[in-house]
Amino acid sequence: MGIISTLFIGLLVGLVARFVKPGDDSMGWIKTILFGIGGSIAATYGGQALGLYQAGEGAGFLGSVVGAVVLLLVAGKLSSKS
Repeated sequence: MGIISTLFIGLLVGLVARFVKPGDDSMGWIKTILFGIGGSIAATYGGQALGLYQAGEGAGFLGSVVGAVVLLLVAGKLSSKS
């Protein structure tokens, strides 16, 4: 999968992760989408490097959503302590 398709999937993942993540989300849409792109990139290259799935499999999208939700939770915890 190319970087452009990974970024596009990241946009979709960010939107899905925002609805999946429990609790009130005080960060903006752009920041959430950037976390989706980060989760998508981490899941795409990390999952393929670990041999969990191949490029283009549905597990990549699910992994991206999980990665984005984890990033959103970590960012929420870090921002609440500040």
